[in-house]
Amino acid sequence: MAVITRARPRSHFHWTRLVIYAILILFALWFLMPVYVLLMASLKSQTEALQIQNMWLPPRILGFRSFQIAWFGSNEPPATLGLEQGFWNSVYLVIPATLISTAIGSINGYILSKWKFRGADLIFTLMLFGMFLPYQSILIPLVVTYQNFARLTGIQLFSTIPGLVVAHVIYGIPICTLIFRNYYAQLPTEMIEAARIDGANFFSIYRRILLPLSQPAFVVVVIWQFTSIWNDFLFGVTLANTPKVYPITVSLNNIAGSFHVPYNVQMAAALLTALPPLLVYIFLGRYFIRGLMAGSLKG
Repeated sequence: MAVITRARPRSHFHWTRLVIYAILILFALWFLMPVYVLLMASLKSQTEALQIQNMWLPPRILGFRSFQIAWFGSNEPPATLGLEQGFWNSVYLVIPATLISTAIGSINGYILSKWKFRGADLIFTLMLFGMFLPYQSILIPLVVTYQNFARLTGIQLFSTIPGLVVAHVIYGIPICTLIFRNYYAQLPTEMIEAARIDGANFFSIYRRILLPLSQPAFVVVVIWQFTSIWNDFLFGVTLANTPKVYPITVSLNNIAGSFHVPYNVQMAAALLTALPPLLVYIFLGRYFIRGLMAGSLKG
């Protein structure tokens, strides 16, 4: 005898999903509220931007003059230095520092996970301490080290882009090593052993086996390092020490810290500074989450 079952109504399921989506949209709007205010203020004239009671309203006359001043600067009183030089300084800083620290972290993770030696765990633990050292605690020793290095070798690192690159590479090695080690630890060790039996050496195993499988880890580390270095202020203002070398965050601070720069220019400068990391997360955010999950199974 056939048993007739009644289908469960799906209205409850639909209402639950609708409530969840509504809550998520509300949180997203709350999170994007400062961005909206920045954008509206940057598109207004200085007179309109000063009307705080109307900061939620769109501009009466749409204008992009504030973005032009924020980027190129202005000689009209009050004189304003733009972000252009700082932007290119950050580009010259971020790209090599990200690539070098990522490459070193990948090699370190490969060695500490698949070519373990006596004391490898101790070295890894000591390396991780670098993640917990605040920037402020090493600024003076770092400046003194740069000065002594220049005195001994004649190579000037202080107040140069290469000096900033070196600082960010060294400070980024611990977190890069941690991410790559955790990712490589979940890969089967049998692959490495089989390759060694077939005669593959250290570098051929890395190049032919691990490197093609490392895309998720590389995406995570590159995004992490790019964002961290781009948003850094303390190293930039301390180790650069000259406007010609200042990264974009220091240039932004010089604009926002002035008493006479129009508010709309300050808001436009903040948006221009935040745009590159924002675009990185918009287009690569899903790969970032996938990479994090890929390296979270073992470590």
